[in-house]
This record gives sequence, structure tokens and C-alpha cells, in this order.
Amino acid sequence: MRRREFMILSSMAVVWPKSVAAQQSAIPVIGFISLAGPDTFAHLLAAYLEELRGAGFVDGGNVTIEYRWARGQYDQLPELAADLVRRKVAVIVASGGDRPILAAKAATSTIPIVFTGSDDPVGFGHVQSLSHPGGNLTGTGGFTSILEVKKLEILHEVLPEPRLIGMLANPKNPAAAADVKDVEAAARSMAKQIHVVWASNESEIDAGFAAFAPLQLKGLLLGHDPFFNSRRDQIIAHVTRLAIPAIYEHREFILAGGLMSYGTDIREGYRLAGDYTGRILKGAKPADLPTQQPTKFNLIVNLKAAKALNFEFPASILGRADEIIE
Repeated sequence: MRRREFMILSSMAVVWPKSVAAQQSAIPVIGFISLAGPDTFAHLLAAYLEELRGAGFVDGGNVTIEYRWARGQYDQLPELAADLVRRKVAVIVASGGDRPILAAKAATSTIPIVFTGSDDPVGFGHVQSLSHPGGNLTGTGGFTSILEVKKLEILHEVLPEPRLIGMLANPKNPAAAADVKDVEAAARSMAKQIHVVWASNESEIDAGFAAFAPLQLKGLLLGHDPFFNSRRDQIIAHVTRLAIPAIYEHREFILAGGLMSYGTDIREGYRLAGDYTGRILKGAKPADLPTQQPTKFNLIVNLKAAKALNFEFPASILGRADEIIE
């Protein structure tokens, strides 16, 4: 009898670890790749995780998230994406513009990819169409070239005279060249001249603003770029030293001390990514989830920053502002 009990217990000792391993392997893993770093990303990640919880998935509970942060190092993106594929994650979330999306797409044609912030999802080949993505990618994006021109129009409204305007753009952003071309064309119709400085890392941002300093710029348009979003404190500090009106894309720049912004609430894209991740984990296919475009654009002005510049917003701007920060 004792020999029989020993055999049963021995059998259990062999089988039980395999059972635990099977349970652990059943927990899906989400791979999260971003051009930025976690230090400037907390509020966006919170929006993503909140929506993911709403879909029934909690990090550290019934799902695990593995993060890969490029911290502005574009050349690291392909290896970070490949690492997630080797990890055999269930879903990849590609965050921070088209470069992480392209890296994830190049790494796998089978793992579902949810992206945020693409400048042109169809034009860059992420999806076949917005309504029917058709492959293993879906997410949010679009309208950036139109948005850049709209930002210039707002800057023209507050600075109507012929002016020299600076524009900071990122050469590693696949949409930047087209954005700059559109802004320059629009500026000519406003009798404005655009001086473009290119920057793709922290030292180049510093050098770019050093190049702006002697030009006696009357205003600045910050080009749309996820890396710039992650370096907003550095950029705001430079603009403050130049003491010129500047327009940005996201509210985060205004909270950091910027004068005005026009664009989407970037958190909405991460909320949608959380929702889509949850749907895919429940069995939905990216090909069947329409790629979403922004529908709401907010004009936000900062009266405290205006006072520091001895600058007054026109009544037309204040009347249209979606939010006025005092």
C-alpha cells in the first residue's frame, strides 16, 4: 500500500509542474513597442491600460505586457520588434508614429498589430483601406499634413503681418518631408517665409534652436512628431528662451508651458488601442477592425504663457478655443 502511495505521489510530482507551465503559457502576452521612453509616457499608458481593463484584461492578472522602449533611438526599433516576435506575443502594440509600425510590420505578417499615431495608414501600406484593413494591422491615424497647415493658419491669425516663421521637423519621420512641403506652400499664400530646421535627437534639437536664435523669428511651428512629444520639456525651454509665439499639436505641450496647440487628444488613440487589443485577444481579427481617424480637434490657449510674452490673443481665437488655461 505504501509503495502504491509513493508511485501516485511520484506521478503527481512529475505531472504537476507541466500543468502549471501549461496554465502559465495560456496567459496571453502583449508586446508593447514605443519610440519614446516610459518617463514621458505614463498618461498615455494609463489611457491604454484603462481601456484594456474595460475589455476584461488586467496586466499581471489574466494578461502580461512586455514593454520595449526605443527612447528615441530609431535604429533599435527593428531589433525590439523582432524580439517581441521571438517572444511569441499574442498582440503587438506599435506606438509613437510610423517608424515603430513599420518595424513591427517588417518583423511579422501573422501576429496581430495594433498601431497608434500613423500619419498615413494607407499611404505607408499599413492597411489596404481604412474601412477594411485586410491584413494583420489596424489602429489609428491620419490627417497630419492637413493638421500642419491648419496650425500655420492659426499662427497666421495671431501674427497676420508678413513674418519669418521657424519650423522644427524630424527627418526620420516618414511624413515630415510632405508636411514641410505643404506648410511651405501654404505659407507663400500668406506672405510668410518658413525657415525649416531638422532634428531627430536631443542634441540636434539643441543645435536647431541655436540656429533659430539669430534669425529674429516672429513665430514657431513645431512639426508633428512623436519624438518631439517625448521631448516637450526640452523644446518648451528653448522656445521660452527665444520668447516667441509658438504653436504645438498636443495639450501636453500647453501643460508644460506652451502658448497654444491645435490637434487631437492623443490619449484617445491609446484608448482605442486598448479596446482593439482586448477585442483581438477575444478572437477578433485586425482585418475586420476598421482603422480609425481622429474626429475631434482641439484649440487650446495658455493665457499665463501669453502674459509672459506680453502677447494678446485675438478675440477670434479666444472665442473658438476649446480650452483656455489661465
